[in-house]
Amino acid sequence: MTNIGDGFKNIFLAGIGAMAYTGEKGKEIIDQLVEKGELTLDQGKELNEELKRKAEDATTSMRESALEARMKAMSPDEREAFAAKAAEIAAAQNAADAECAATVEAEVVEAEEAAEEPAE
Repeated sequence: MTNIGDGFKNIFLAGIGAMAYTGEKGKEIIDQLVEKGELTLDQGKELNEELKRKAEDATTSMRESALEARMKAMSPDEREAFAAKAAEIAAAQNAADAECAATVEAEVVEAEEAAEEPAE
């Protein structure tokens, strides 16, 4: 027995698949036009970037709509637990990102110091 969450998940995944397929086919068409000389390379790149941006916007919109629909189906307690878990995950990811940035910064400083040492 499937629940309403599975339905929303399937709709969401189908939408992402459709956007990916559309983006791939759009890129193929643009590439063919560029090859035939009907578009300049710069125009083709510009159109391709626009297609990517529109696909990303549509994916973001669908993701937000699916999340909103799922949140509407939750009870207030479920929403609160979900938000707490999301905040916990975000805090862990932010800490990991900060640690990674600190490591990179330390490596850059070490490399700069090594480059400044005179060769003997």
